[in-house]
Amino acid sequence: MYYDALKTFVSVVEEQSFTKAAEKLMISQPSVSVHIKNLEKEFQTSLFLRSPKMLKITPSGEILYDRAKQMIQIYEHTKRDIYEHHHRVKGMLTIGASFTIGEYILPSFLAKLREQYPDIDVEVTIGNTKEIAQLVRHFKVDVGLIEGHTEESDLHIQSFMDDELAIVASVDHPLAQLTKVEIDDLQNQRWVAREKGSGTREYLDHVLMSNGLKMKSMLTISSNQGIKEAIVHNLGLSVLSLCAIKEDVEQKHLSILNVNTAPFKRRFSYIYPANSAHKKVAELFIQLLN
Repeated sequence: MYYDALKTFVSVVEEQSFTKAAEKLMISQPSVSVHIKNLEKEFQTSLFLRSPKMLKITPSGEILYDRAKQMIQIYEHTKRDIYEHHHRVKGMLTIGASFTIGEYILPSFLAKLREQYPDIDVEVTIGNTKEIAQLVRHFKVDVGLIEGHTEESDLHIQSFMDDELAIVASVDHPLAQLTKVEIDDLQNQRWVAREKGSGTREYLDHVLMSNGLKMKSMLTISSNQGIKEAIVHNLGLSVLSLCAIKEDVEQKHLSILNVNTAPFKRRFSYIYPANSAHKKVAELFIQLLN
C-alpha cells in the first residue's frame, strides 16, 4: 500500500522541501527520501529534479501529483465510510407513550432522533399512563413516556418536561363569556374526561377533589380528540393540556376558561425498568429527552 508514500509525495510538492515535508508529517527526513524513492521505483520515473539550491517537480511528477491527491481523498472517504458502516447506530427502539405525549409531544423528539440517527427504526405504542407503565414493567417497550404517576416500585421515573393544563369549554358555553371564572362557578357542571388510568383524568380528579367541586354529570371518552369534539358540541367542560388544544383555541373551536386559581401544572416523565441495562438506542433517546 503506497498511501503513506503518496501522502509524503504531496507534502514534498506543496512544501517544496524534503525537510519541511518531514516536519509537517512529523517523520524523519530519511523516511521522506525512502517514500519518494519507492514511488520512483514503482512508476519507473524521476519525480523531482534535485540540486543543492532547488527542488523542482518533473512532468511525470506533475501527473502523479494530481492523481495522488485524488487517491488520498478516495482513501480517506473510504476509510470514513467503512468506519461509519461499523459504528453507525442501528436497531429497533420501542416507545410507549401516553396519549397527550404520543399525539402532541413525541413527534418533535422523533424528528430530532431521526435527524441524528437515521438508521434507527422506531415503534410507538400509545395508551394511557397505567397501560404504558405495564408495558415497560413487562419489557414490551424500551422506554415509556407518561403524564401521570405510577405506583410501580420496580420502575425508574424521571421528569423531562413541564406541561400546563387548562379548563376548556365550548365557545358558546356560558362560562366562556366571563372575563374571570371563580371556582364556585365550576360547581355542578357537566364534565368530559379521559378514562381511569389516564394521567389527564388523574389530574382532573385532583382538581375536582382539592377544590370540593361536585359534578352534574361525567362523560368518559378514551381519546383527546373525542373529548375535544364533545366539548365543541357543548357536552361539558374538561381539563386538557395546552399542547393538545393550542390549534383548536387559535381557530376558536374551543375556549380556555380564565379560572381564578394558580396555573395547573404537571411534569411529563420517562420510565424504564429499574436495575436494567438499556439498549444503546434507548440510551440515545433518553439523552435526547434530557
